[in-house]
Amino acid sequence: MNNQWFSKVAVWLVIALVLFTVFKQFDRTATQSGTIGYSDFLQEVRGKRIKSVQIQEGAGGSTEIRAKTNDDKELRTTATYLDRGLIGDLINNNVKFDVKPREEPSFLLSMLASWGPILLLIGVWIYFMRQMQGGGKGGAFSFGKSKARMLDEANNTTTFADVAGCDEAKEEVRELVDFLKDPQKFQKLGGRIPRGVLLVGPPGTGKTLLAKAIAGEAKVPFFSISGSDFVEMFVGVGAARVRDMFEQAKKSAPCIIFVDEIDAVGRHRGAGLGGGNDEREQTLNQMLVEMDGFETNLGVIVMAATNRPDILDPALLRPGRFDRQVYVTLPDVRGREQILNVHMRKVPVGQDIRADLLARGTPGFSGADLANLVNEAALFAARRSGRVVEMNDFEKAKDKIMMGPERKSMIMAEDERRNTAYHESGHALVARLMPKADPVHKVTVIPRGRALGVTMQLPEGDRYSTDKVRMLSTISILFGGRIAEEVFMGEMTTGASNDFERATHIARDMVTRYGMTDALGTMVYAENEGEVFLGRSVTKTTMMSEQTMQAVDREIRRIIDEQYATARKLIEDNKDKIHAMAAALLEYETIDTEQIDDIMNGKPARPPKDWSPSLSKTVPPTPPAAPGTATATA
Repeated sequence: MNNQWFSKVAVWLVIALVLFTVFKQFDRTATQSGTIGYSDFLQEVRGKRIKSVQIQEGAGGSTEIRAKTNDDKELRTTATYLDRGLIGDLINNNVKFDVKPREEPSFLLSMLASWGPILLLIGVWIYFMRQMQGGGKGGAFSFGKSKARMLDEANNTTTFADVAGCDEAKEEVRELVDFLKDPQKFQKLGGRIPRGVLLVGPPGTGKTLLAKAIAGEAKVPFFSISGSDFVEMFVGVGAARVRDMFEQAKKSAPCIIFVDEIDAVGRHRGAGLGGGNDEREQTLNQMLVEMDGFETNLGVIVMAATNRPDILDPALLRPGRFDRQVYVTLPDVRGREQILNVHMRKVPVGQDIRADLLARGTPGFSGADLANLVNEAALFAARRSGRVVEMNDFEKAKDKIMMGPERKSMIMAEDERRNTAYHESGHALVARLMPKADPVHKVTVIPRGRALGVTMQLPEGDRYSTDKVRMLSTISILFGGRIAEEVFMGEMTTGASNDFERATHIARDMVTRYGMTDALGTMVYAENEGEVFLGRSVTKTTMMSEQTMQAVDREIRRIIDEQYATARKLIEDNKDKIHAMAAALLEYETIDTEQIDDIMNGKPARPPKDWSPSLSKTVPPTPPAAPGTATATA
C-alpha cells in the first residue's frame, strides 16, 4: 500500500514539475512588461533619465538590456549585437552599468523545456491505461497479468456449515476436500481426483458460496475470477491472463481456481457470426490446454459456475477437464428451512417465528431469495421501530417479493376499483373450484408492481412436473377474471391481457410440445433452434405443413373455448359468492385464505387481524389507469 501511494505521489510531482517548467519558459518569453525600442533607450540615456543599466549577452548574439530610471521605473530593450558606443554614452551620462556574460541554461531545464510536453502526454496516457485496466499492479504494462483475487486459508472462514439447502451437492464435492487434505489416500489406490468441477444451477442457489466453502474446509488458497475478466479490448490478453493465472496457482498448489460465470468465455466455438469473436475463442483454447494439455497441473483443481451449461463448448465438458458436473438446484422445503435458519442468525427474531411455516410458504425460492426475504422482514421491523423481527414482518416481506410492492398512493376511480374487485374475485373463485388447482393464499385489490390487483396461489408442496388436468385448470383460472367482468360489470377491459397471453401459451405448449391432445398425438410440432452466440432461442423453425398448422390452431382454439366455458359456468353458478368476495375486497382491500373459506361456506368474511374500520377508505374518482395495465394471478 505504501509503495503504491508513493508511486502515485511521484507521478503527480513529475507532472507538476513539467508544467511549472513549461509555464516558466512561456512566462520568460511572452510576458515582458516595460519593453521599449533600442533607439528610445538611447534617447533616455542621453536625456540623463537613466540611473543604472545591466547588460547581459543572450543566446544567438543578442543583447538584453535592463535599465532603471531616476524614478525607479524598470525598462527593458534588446539589441541584436553589443553596441560598443553604448559604453561611452553610459560613462558620459554618469550611468552606472554592469556587463554580465551569457548564462548557459542547465541541462535538466533544457530537457524539461523541450521534452516536457511529450512526457506529459505519455504520463496522461499511462494514467488512463491504468484506470482502464483497473489500476492493478503494473498498470498499462500488465495486460497479460491475471486479475484473479486470492483468498488464503487464513482469511477464508467459510465452511460447509454456512452452506444450507444443497446437501447432495455438498456430498458430491466433499471428496475434493478429502483429497486436498490427504492426497495419498486416493493416489495409493490409483485414483485420480477430478481436475475440474462444474457447478450448474439456477441463479442464487449458492454455487459461489459452495466453492468458497470447499476452499475454507480444505484450508487451501482460493483463486476467484469472473469469466468476463479474461477478455479485454486488446488481442491476446485473455489467453495471457489464463496462462498467468495457472502459473500463480501452480506456485500455491494445492489450491482451487474458481471461475464464476464461465459461459462468458466458454461458449461454443465457431459461433462468432463471421469470425468476430476470435479473441474469446483464443481464451477458451488456452483454458482447454491449461486444464488438460501436455503439462499436468497437480494439486490445482478448477471449479466453475454457470446457469447455462447448454451453451458451453463440448471440449470443456469432457472428462479430463470438467470431469464432474454438480447440480445445485433450488432447495426443497427442508432446505429452505435450513437456509432461513442460517440467515436468521444475523437478525433478532421474535418468539413467534417459525421457519418451517415460512419454508412451506415460499416454494420455488432460491437461497438468494430467502436471504432477501429475511432482509426485507428486518427492514419492515425497522420501519415500525420494532426491537425484534416478528412473523407479521415476514408475511409482509413475502407478499412484497411474491406480489410486488404496494402502490397505495395510486388513486383509482371507484368504478375501476370495483371492476378490479370482481376481476380478482373471478380468479379466486375458479381457483377454489377447479380440480388440482393450487390453494388461494391471498387476494388484493391494492395495486402491486405493474398489476392493479393480484390473486396469489401457493402450492401445498414442491412440484417438479405438471399434469394435463392441472394445466387445464390453470387456463380456466386465467379466464376467470375476464368472465367476471363480463357477467357482473357488463364490460371488457385491458386488465386481462396478460391472462390471455399466458393461457394461450399454455394451450400451445400442450398441443405442440407435450402431446396432450388426442387429435394430434404425441409428436412435437415446433422446435426452437437457438443461436449459440446469442445465448438463447431467438429463431423458431416450424416443422409443419399448412394443414398441420391449421390443425394445431384448431386444437388450441378448442382447449381455450372449453376452459372458457367451464370457468363461465362456475362463475354463473356462484354469483352470490362472487358478490360477497368483491364486497369483502372493496371493504378490506386484501383477503386471505380464512376469509375466502368463510365466503365459500356462505358466511360473512371475518375482518383481518390487523384491520380497523378507519382503514376502509373511500377513494375519490380519478382518470382510469393507462391502457395495457394488467391484473395478474401469481
